[in-house]
Amino acid sequence: MPAQQLLQPNPPPDPSLIPESILDLKVNIDYKNFLSQNEIGAIQQFRRAADYIAAAMIFLKDNTLVERPIQADDIKPRLLGHWGTCPGLVLVYAHLNALIRRTGIDSLYVVGPGHGAPAILSCLWLEGSLGTFWPAYTRDKAGLTKLIKGFSVPGGFPHINAETPGSIHEGGELGYALSVSFGAVMDKPNLVVVCVIGDGEAESGPTATAWHGYKYIDPAESGAVIPIVHVNGFKISERTIYGTMDDKELTALFVGYGYQPRFVEDLDNIDQDLAASMSWALDEIKKIQQAARSGSPIVKPRWPVLIMRTPKGWTGVKQLHGEYIEGSFRSHQVPLPEAKTDAEERKLLQEWLDGYGPKEVLPNGEPSEAVLSVIPEDDNKKLGQRKEAYAAYTPLEVPVWLDYGVEKGSQESCMKVIGKYLNVITHKNPTTFRIFSPDELVSNKLDATLEDPDSGRNFQWDVASRAKGGRVIEMLSEHTMQGMLQGYTLTGRTGLFPSYEAFLGIVHTMMVQYSKFVKMAHETTWRQPVGSLNYVETSTWARQEHNGFSHQNPAFIGAVLDLKPALARVYLPPDANCFLSTVAHCLRAKDYVNLMVGSKQPTPVWLSPEEADKHCIAGASIWKFASTDDGVDPDVVLVGIGVEVTFEVIAAAALLRKLVPELRVRVVNVTDLMILGPEGSHPHALTDESWDALFTGQEGGRAIHFNYHGYPVELKGLLFGRKGLDRVTIEGYREEGTTTTAFDMMLQNHTSRYHVATAAVRGAARVNKRVEVDAHATISYIKHLAQKDREFIYEHGTDPEGTFDVPTFA
Repeated sequence: MPAQQLLQPNPPPDPSLIPESILDLKVNIDYKNFLSQNEIGAIQQFRRAADYIAAAMIFLKDNTLVERPIQADDIKPRLLGHWGTCPGLVLVYAHLNALIRRTGIDSLYVVGPGHGAPAILSCLWLEGSLGTFWPAYTRDKAGLTKLIKGFSVPGGFPHINAETPGSIHEGGELGYALSVSFGAVMDKPNLVVVCVIGDGEAESGPTATAWHGYKYIDPAESGAVIPIVHVNGFKISERTIYGTMDDKELTALFVGYGYQPRFVEDLDNIDQDLAASMSWALDEIKKIQQAARSGSPIVKPRWPVLIMRTPKGWTGVKQLHGEYIEGSFRSHQVPLPEAKTDAEERKLLQEWLDGYGPKEVLPNGEPSEAVLSVIPEDDNKKLGQRKEAYAAYTPLEVPVWLDYGVEKGSQESCMKVIGKYLNVITHKNPTTFRIFSPDELVSNKLDATLEDPDSGRNFQWDVASRAKGGRVIEMLSEHTMQGMLQGYTLTGRTGLFPSYEAFLGIVHTMMVQYSKFVKMAHETTWRQPVGSLNYVETSTWARQEHNGFSHQNPAFIGAVLDLKPALARVYLPPDANCFLSTVAHCLRAKDYVNLMVGSKQPTPVWLSPEEADKHCIAGASIWKFASTDDGVDPDVVLVGIGVEVTFEVIAAAALLRKLVPELRVRVVNVTDLMILGPEGSHPHALTDESWDALFTGQEGGRAIHFNYHGYPVELKGLLFGRKGLDRVTIEGYREEGTTTTAFDMMLQNHTSRYHVATAAVRGAARVNKRVEVDAHATISYIKHLAQKDREFIYEHGTDPEGTFDVPTFA
């Protein structure tokens, strides 16, 4: 079956076997006379005007107000756009405008079906917000013509993105609108986000988990979301799951999630139905909030959800060539795909557009008085001009991290140390900082963030953490945490996302979509900066020997490296003091995607706070204590990038000091990965002169061996373009692992001290004859040591005693 077979347009769901009594739990209200006839007339004019503009944007490049019969030359040469969702999005936009005008609420509109951009852009033009930020789109015939002609052509608007006023959600990849909405209302007690979730998007896993978002919303301190599930019944080529579910099934589903479902589906009285339903939803929200804010919170409140059933492509073409268009998948994108070359399709397009009465609702190319009467009078209340969406950034108060540094020479967990620091930050920023954690903070040794009730978990369905102002949202859904973090960040606050290393890849594409939004925001002059998206990657492969192969995966580093260089930052601090410095920097930074990779296990503190400060400012430095003669005139350069692999580099340097004292070693640690790219490739990239100073220059350049935490191919790509790469060798995670010991993980992935030492001997032998003469014997002996350690591990089930003692250079 190449496409969905239809016996009728807008087919109803088959009845389910659930008892009728479940319907007692759906909400029924009297809506018949909620609006006056004048109000209905005005809203309908707004809808007709916006639907007209949206449809015209898909098809027309001339004759944009159809002031004469449509000709082939009036049609765009390439027809792009998604019509099917547009009428529903316009319907909600019109009624949200009316609700704002009636009540004065502060609201944002988050749209899951982001390819329904014509609907949103048409409404933004009608309310004057498009022209506010893009002056060429004036609210007159010239501006309207530019909007219609310019949609989905080179240089014009694409789908909803950062160029769209009022937008905080890219809307390309489906599944995240609801979680973004929940993040946006956190710590914004007066904000109401209306979020439309298409019934196609509703099939996604991320949306399924995001419905639990209200369980993390404290109504005393945060705003609210009005979710609207737009059930138009179809995806690109088949029916949606929600479109085949009857009222009993949907009621059971949403009641179980913790909602009061209200069905909006009276097509003959849709404006009365939706207006009354949105007003009911707002009243329910106020009841819940007022109870919480008066000190008597409702335990497990049932929040409102609207399930809006309207036909896909409503008000559009009904049939074409004997096939249903409206109320079917055929209206999903371009309902009349051959309008430029087919006279019958042009005739249908003419009838379709004329049916909206453009002369009445857009006289002389301007919104009618009735249309304008729906729009909020105060510009600050308009959906396209809310400050939360483009100018709300509040910098964090970040204490001087040096005051929280730990003693050089001690053994400290990077995560435990920064956990204490983060706890201080939460207290200093009680409404502008949150931690979104998809896995156990306790497991990641960040439990210091949970020490105080007002900085701990904010799980409203748990009596232990309800209504205490906690700053931690902890839910085992990476997608939901990422979406909440995005919504929180794009509305002016700052968050942190700690995670097991292996599972950050779950949000890879979400992170990429977000970076696309921020890239376009950078290029959009009226958008002000936002805080950075901050990831802490721990429980790394190097210390996941107990959980096994499934938990060993550093691939998220490569995902960030692939981003636009202006946006991407990857840090691998080698010890707790360096991690403190990095966290303090990232929480102050704006507009970046920051990835910080570190260990949760106790490891040596190599640098004092003051030394760590200088090291992190530089991004890399020569570690003189582990080098021969402070690193002067080396035979080989050994580079550690990452906590555990840096330990192995230092252990190798100590081993070589004993076995091959004539071999001159320079040890370099890199904490800012981005410095390694060719000069000019990244804002942090070392100049050629600085590269030569660290790694030796081209004249007589020495062999360089990198011991890298991530996949070697990532580092190869980053280094590409640097001169003298023929003297570079790289080891890193080789996709080898199992349930074994910590040192066996180093051995399996060729990042152990023995592998580093053999690389050093090979490299030094090229320039030091005293090393060369015994190179074979030395390398053979080092390999023998490695084999003996491996045999011990497999015989005794533990690493040899002293394996992780701090190396000495006496």
